[in-house]
Amino acid sequence: MEKTEKKKAKLGEPIYDARTLGIPKMLVLGFQHTFAMFGATVLVPIVTGLDVSTTLLMAGLGTLLFHLLTRGKVPAFLGSSFAFLGGYAAVAPMLEDGTPNTEMLPYACGGVVVAGLIYVVLSALIKLFGIKRIMRFFPPVVTGPIIISIGLILAPTAIDNCSENWLLALVALAVIIVCNIWGRGMVKILPILIGIVVSYIVALCIDAVDFTAIKEADWFGLALHPSSFAKFDLSACITIAPIALATMMEHIGDIAAISATCKRNYLSNPGLHRTLLGDGLATSLAALFGGPANTTYGENTGVLALTRVYDPRVMRIAACCAILLSFFPKFGAAIQTVPAAIIGGISFVLYGMISAIGVRNVVENQVDFTNSRNLIIAAVILVSALGFNAVGGITIPLGSSYSVTLSGLAIAAILGILLNAILPGNDYEFKEDVEEAETAEAEA
Repeated sequence: MEKTEKKKAKLGEPIYDARTLGIPKMLVLGFQHTFAMFGATVLVPIVTGLDVSTTLLMAGLGTLLFHLLTRGKVPAFLGSSFAFLGGYAAVAPMLEDGTPNTEMLPYACGGVVVAGLIYVVLSALIKLFGIKRIMRFFPPVVTGPIIISIGLILAPTAIDNCSENWLLALVALAVIIVCNIWGRGMVKILPILIGIVVSYIVALCIDAVDFTAIKEADWFGLALHPSSFAKFDLSACITIAPIALATMMEHIGDIAAISATCKRNYLSNPGLHRTLLGDGLATSLAALFGGPANTTYGENTGVLALTRVYDPRVMRIAACCAILLSFFPKFGAAIQTVPAAIIGGISFVLYGMISAIGVRNVVENQVDFTNSRNLIIAAVILVSALGFNAVGGITIPLGSSYSVTLSGLAIAAILGILLNAILPGNDYEFKEDVEEAETAEAEA
């Protein structure tokens, strides 16, 4: 057994799966993924004024819908998307006293519903024209630097959180490293959860935990509020729907990152058309009932890379945890008491993992950087992603009242795709064959 595990480790394959772990351990792993997504997922409704419970419910249901449409093959979690924050701010800005604009928020949600349907249109086009034609625009020289950029763009957030209490951040970071490098069995694949527990105990000892949120939260609450359901207005839809063009590029980068992490070609099997369909419908469903747009989460991809447990059922367990938390605000508030510095210490590793996956994607696909064409494409993507992100992206006015803001990552993806299409020498051929690993798994 030990020799087999070492062999798998060298190949980069998952050492554990559902058959070897069993249900109790899988439940704990799912809860670990819940912690990874929780902070970012609840931050979006806090910023926009949407309901936190509705957000958690729709994140869980959206993830389950995504897994249904992708045949349960892709280990992805769908949480709140930050890309639409500019759209919410344009259509439903906070009132002067800092309270949510409850009158306009449903119209912003209506725009997000339409944005999700744009995913469905692209999914249909990919199905119609074939993945090979579409993926010719997304070779490793484009997707690799985009994946690298995802981690680097998130990095300042980790440092900001760490700076609130470096002691707690370093304790969380040290525990994760020790557990992952020297741990055995479940200790090795639960480094994040263990890191949270140990650093939380330290936080309690130094009186760095605020329990106010738990005291104020209700034990039980309804996660859906009819007054918040989506309403439709043409101007709001025109303002928000175009953001989908940027987030679809991010989606392709995320799926490429998950594929590189798990050594599976998810762009081919179950197919990019299915992952786009799942993400788009999950976004429309969430917005229809008053939640924010959904997107595949880089935080959870980082957990996959760290633990090498790629079983999609773990994500479905995390989705069920999110749904349960949505009906029990008191428990959700308990998770919110975890100091931001601890989340920063965890993110320090996870975000770096995402960038490292991008580097591995470029190396394994043998991208030739002695070729000036490839060097220029990668350079433009990296500088655009980090540079434009630092200045808040580019704002494109739509009429006199509204505008659309493209994030640095969206700009980088668009420029990378355009350069790859225009510059001569694009000889990339997308492989549609089913991976050897999946074949061996089926034979077993």
